[in-house]
This record gives sequence, structure tokens and C-alpha cells, in this order.
Amino acid sequence: MCGHCGCGNKRGTTVLNLQTGKEIAMDGHSDDHSHDRAHHHGHDHPHGHGHSHDHVHADGTRHGHGHEHDDTEHSHQHDPLHHHSHDHVHSDGTSHKHDHGHDHHRDHSHEHADGTRHSHSHADHDAHEHGQASDSVVELETRILAKNDALAARNRAWLSGREILALNLVSSPGAGKTTLLERTIRDLKSELRLYVIEGDQATANDAQRIRAAGAAAIQVNTGTGCHLEADMVARGLSELKPAAGSVVMIENVGNLVCPAMFDLGERAKVVILSVTEGEDKPLKYPHMFRAAEIMVLNKVDLLPHVDFDVPTAIANARAVNPEIVVFQVSARNGEGLSDWYDWLRQEMNRLHEAAFA
Repeated sequence: MCGHCGCGNKRGTTVLNLQTGKEIAMDGHSDDHSHDRAHHHGHDHPHGHGHSHDHVHADGTRHGHGHEHDDTEHSHQHDPLHHHSHDHVHSDGTSHKHDHGHDHHRDHSHEHADGTRHSHSHADHDAHEHGQASDSVVELETRILAKNDALAARNRAWLSGREILALNLVSSPGAGKTTLLERTIRDLKSELRLYVIEGDQATANDAQRIRAAGAAAIQVNTGTGCHLEADMVARGLSELKPAAGSVVMIENVGNLVCPAMFDLGERAKVVILSVTEGEDKPLKYPHMFRAAEIMVLNKVDLLPHVDFDVPTAIANARAVNPEIVVFQVSARNGEGLSDWYDWLRQEMNRLHEAAFA
């Protein structure tokens, strides 16, 4: 999705099973090893491949390009500003070779020692490009999201068929997602079977905290990626093997932008906002608060020490999403957590009833 944050690029993404110590590198490929291209290879496994092709210029000169591709989706584009060499043959039979870099969207001329000049036109080179760059980016984004949505639907069907409640916890870094999960696990582990998929760019620190609290955990490290995607969750579920009738908490990477766009197959998104952040956070990140069903306003024990207006924060959230449900809690001292726990119980009962409807 984004060349800067690494969205859609799973190189460096790993899935660590804290129970077994098994670590899996996703290497940019999903489990189905599908090749979504216009050409087909007669085998299904990750691989790279290359091809070359020639360009013929207006003066009849020719040069070749070789392209290497890995197994990710690609559009066969190359930088129009590139270097190549070719020979020029003059009317007197002399020839010379030179290297030059040039933009194929422009014309240019060459002047020789005898004063003669000739020009090259590369206007036709545009026809070689496989779509405009902007169109390709939009197409790639659309394909990534469509593929993710299809995998998310598969996750949702798998979870629903086992009466598993899956929740996608999202927030800015430091809002208290992991602390909320630790407290929830300690308070409810005798009542509910709880499992956690942890998402971070690096380290297994949070998954180790979850294990210490008493729940099985999988750590997904996204490398350069800034969010979890449906295939990462699918891989995590296959390692976690949650029991039927259980709860799976998915703690997403700390980020209020990209996770709003990526469905993981969850029953609901739960956005955590802490009182150490601004009341206008819902207005600054409307897509996330619009996508969430629940807002947990965390760290209310710190209200005497911070300049935070609770009614304004809630009003801002409801201006973006009138239906959002708000719980005011302190994961540290337990204040307000009974409302959060009652909602979890209610959702589990609904899921069970829906299975027999």
C-alpha cells in the first residue's frame, strides 16, 4: 500500500508461537501461494523469475532490459530515467558507442565532432509502460484490499463456525492495550477461555506479558508494516488453535491510520483512547473511530493529574460515530472494568445464540 511504511509488503514479517517457540517467516506470501498475474506458471511455490525485452528507438538503435521479479504482485514497470549504451553509424561509415541516461518522455539530440547533429525521439516509449504510475498504485491498493477482504471473510467464517469471539484492539502506541488485556485475562481466565494474537513491528515483549498473565499468545512481528492483515491473523490462528467457544483478542500494531482499512475477520474493532491523549483524537482520526464499535477510554485514574475533558472526548467520538459504545476504565485499578466484562459476556451469549438460530 505505502512505499514508506511498508503496507502490503510482508518481507520481514514473522509469526512466533510463544507456547512452542516455533517461528514462521511469512516472506511476503500468503498460505495459498496464489499467483495473481496475467501469465501462469505450472507450479505453486514461491519463486522469482526474470525476463528481458528490447526497445527500438526512432533511429533504429536497439537496447535490451532485463527484469527480475519475486513472487509478489507487480506491474512490470521500470524507471523511465535509466542508462543504456548503443552505437551510432554515420554516412561515412564511422561509428561510436556512448552511454547516457535519459528520460524516455523527452526528445534529445547528439552533436558529433564533425558538427553533424541528429536527434532521438522517445515519445513512443510511453506505450511500453503498463499503465500510468498513479493508476498502478490505485490498482495495487485495490487488489491488496480486495485480497485482504476475501481472507478476512474466510477468517470470519472459520471463527463463527467455532463460536469464537474475535476482537480487534486498536489504538495509538502507549494507550494501554496490553495492560487492558493483562487485566482482562487475570480477571476472567476462570470464566472465559482467552487467546491473544499480538501485533508489533518488533520484539515479543507484549506476547510474553500476555503469557505471564495466563493466556496463550502468538506474536506477529510485521517488520516495516504498520498494521496486521488477514493472512497474518489466519497464520496466527493456525498456530494458536483456539478452542471452540473461546475469545480471541487481536492486539493490532499501535497505529490509528492503516488498521482502520484492514478487516481481519473480527467481530468488532475496539479502539482504546487514553486520557493522556487529546480529546480531539476521534476528530483527527475519524476513519478509525467510525470503524470501531467500542471505545475504551483508559487510564481514568490519571484524570486528576491531566488536562482532559471526558465529555468533550465522548462527544467528539459520537460526532464521528453516533453508535459507538464508550466504557470509561482504569486497567490499573479496575475502575469501570465491570462494564467492559459485561459486554464481553453479552457478546459471547449472542454468538452462542446465533449458532442455534
